[in-house]
Amino acid sequence: MGGRILEALSFLPPELQMILLSAIPLTELRASIPLAFTVMSQAWGWGWLKIYLLAVAGNLLPVPFVLWLLGPVSRLLSRWKPFERFFDWLFERARRRAGRAIEKYEALGLAVFVAIPLPMTGAWSGCVAAFLFGIPKRLSLPSIALGVAGAGAIVTLVMTGALAGVDFLLGS
Repeated sequence: MGGRILEALSFLPPELQMILLSAIPLTELRASIPLAFTVMSQAWGWGWLKIYLLAVAGNLLPVPFVLWLLGPVSRLLSRWKPFERFFDWLFERARRRAGRAIEKYEALGLAVFVAIPLPMTGAWSGCVAAFLFGIPKRLSLPSIALGVAGAGAIVTLVMTGALAGVDFLLGS
């Protein structure tokens, strides 16, 4: 998936490719960082810090827009049945995935939810969860940013091999 997207973006400068790959909801930084380590770092000689910073910046790029526009856009589009079904599905999925932690810990729970580097727990899902659970935008934005920075750090550490000994420490 990421390779196809990179191919489609190949006319752009490499840094912009990385930012855009990190910004889209299908890949976010959970896919863009590993892709950068396997493709971009070899082709362009990027180090881990550049990869991390571009991925975090790209992943955060859509967050303010999604936070501010999700409510009005969902209300507007929900007038039509297909969109209503889509938003019902999206919001129910977010409630199930993020529910207890965000209800209990609010902004801190949101940051932890976004920081977990698993599919469907990134910045886009965090925006949906913040909207659903009524977390104010002034708290949502820094919480999501903290979560994105944390997820980026975890994925980067895994890709550099810095976490290779963790399974030993955990007794696995």
